[in-house]
Amino acid sequence: MIEKEHTLITKNFPETFDNPLEFNKKLDQVHHIMETFKDLIELCGDDPNRNGLQETPYRVLKAFFEYTEGYREDPKLHLEKTFDVNHKELVIVKDIEFYSICEHHFAPFFGVAHVGYIPNQKVTGLSKIARMVEGYAKRFQVQERLTTQISEAIEEVLEPKGTMVVVEAKHMCMCGRGIKKSRASTTTSSVRGIFADKPEARAEFLSLLYK
Repeated sequence: MIEKEHTLITKNFPETFDNPLEFNKKLDQVHHIMETFKDLIELCGDDPNRNGLQETPYRVLKAFFEYTEGYREDPKLHLEKTFDVNHKELVIVKDIEFYSICEHHFAPFFGVAHVGYIPNQKVTGLSKIARMVEGYAKRFQVQERLTTQISEAIEEVLEPKGTMVVVEAKHMCMCGRGIKKSRASTTTSSVRGIFADKPEARAEFLSLLYK
């Protein structure tokens, strides 16, 4: 297990490879968290030493590093790859799937993001928008902040005439626990520039989105 823990740290925190003090600090944190997961399993009523659960603390921690890998990048940087394309009309990338973690209960929420912008001079690659969305989603999040971060990144890097983002998601903290409304979904939006100023621009976006 020690070898796995070392690999976990060097993979997710490569900057610690040549920094023994920081590496050992992360290693101590890993050990502490894994012991805490064992306590959680026991507190919930099971035996952390039984067959199916012995490696669960390691697997959970490894999964959380994957869920939150967006902290180890600046998602806006994906948008800096631009192309010299003379296009001044609406660009929409629809149905960008994402999976995130609710910061209130550490329960998953997931859905799709629809991102539209009207270029001023800069046009970015379509896959770059999806990568940017994923970068912000793979953090401890709330849907409202995620929606705003996506639109602000587009505004900051591409400087378009307008940006509009719509996010639709299901939250397991609402569907699978608490009020347990399995069919409930949440929609959030963020509008900037021409989309905020002109209702007809918003209408065009929505008509293309839901046609």
